[in-house]
Amino acid sequence: MHAADVLTAAMARARSIACIGLDPRPALIPPALRATALAEHGDTRAAVASAFLAFNRGLIDATCAHVAAYKPQLACYEAYGSQGLACLEATVAHARMRGVPVVADAKRNDIGSTAEHYAQAFLGQAGGLGGTPLPGLDADWLTVNGYLGSDGITPFLGTQPGHGIFVLVKTSNPSSGELQDRLLAGADAGPVAEGMARLVAGWGKGRLGACGLNDVGAVVGATYPAQARRLRELMPETVFLVPGYGAQGGSAADALSGSRADGSGVLINSSRAILGAWQGAADGAAHWQDAALAAVVAMNRDLAAARG
Repeated sequence: MHAADVLTAAMARARSIACIGLDPRPALIPPALRATALAEHGDTRAAVASAFLAFNRGLIDATCAHVAAYKPQLACYEAYGSQGLACLEATVAHARMRGVPVVADAKRNDIGSTAEHYAQAFLGQAGGLGGTPLPGLDADWLTVNGYLGSDGITPFLGTQPGHGIFVLVKTSNPSSGELQDRLLAGADAGPVAEGMARLVAGWGKGRLGACGLNDVGAVVGATYPAQARRLRELMPETVFLVPGYGAQGGSAADALSGSRADGSGVLINSSRAILGAWQGAADGAAHWQDAALAAVVAMNRDLAAARG
């Protein structure tokens, strides 16, 4: 299936536009999981990876019926070397086993054959020594940096059907305007983010799924709602991956600012509020899965109320 159709179907199944960021850190691991991993592996990278995987699987099992996607942040896993990457692979496999699409948040890019290797690593397959295609991470979507232009995007567009990319357009961090709000000259005068949006719309042209959205998405932060509305005008057929909701300060209404007229076209991410929900819940350390589920249900309720 087309990547946007798969994502739209997941939203319909879960009745949710929520994406949960699987960004584990040692401080977010419940005490029981931490103790088990330390007892088995000592204070090593293997212990961290073991605890992360147990945590991720528990989160996925608790919330998979209520979310549209999961988004593991690659840096959280790469920090722990090969053990961390093995944890990432197992996490993605578990989410897919549960029938939920995965966005690999890697923000990769380069030109030519290097970009092809990134596409193989996260979305496709690489050739073995004997010519056998060997699977990569097999995520459904990948975040990419479009700063290198078309040379760095085209290799991602030839991956196997059912995969898509989210290009960084207007990110949620406070300093994003240092570059993204700078003004371009010429025929397309306006902020750099709008220039990138025009490129994204062009890259996605002719790549529509049955849902009316294409497989070249855009990262558009919830913390800049006015710009999100303008960017929707420039990218009417694009799925927006929306960070910045909740802990970063974006409200539900802010996060939905980039929606299409019918309310579609947005995937809203939350990470810390879900992963750390147990820390603020009564008896949360013992019932951390319940705390995560409650946080997801609250997020869905908040977004649904804002959608009206």
